[in-house]
Amino acid sequence: MVDRIDRKLLTLLQEDASRTNAALADAVGLSPSSCLRRVRRLRAAGIVDRIVALLNPARTGRP
Repeated sequence: MVDRIDRKLLTLLQEDASRTNAALADAVGLSPSSCLRRVRRLRAAGIVDRIVALLNPARTGRP
């Protein structure tokens, strides 16, 4: 079951997956350990499929 805090974590991760666990925890009002448990649960459940890097084509020399 995905609750309000999980949805907020997912939104934050989609915006910037490089955020530290401490920054995520602070943003959603959880302790870092609780936040880490939730993120791990979301990954284990397959809700977070993978973490990727989005490249800027202009800066990589691609059209």
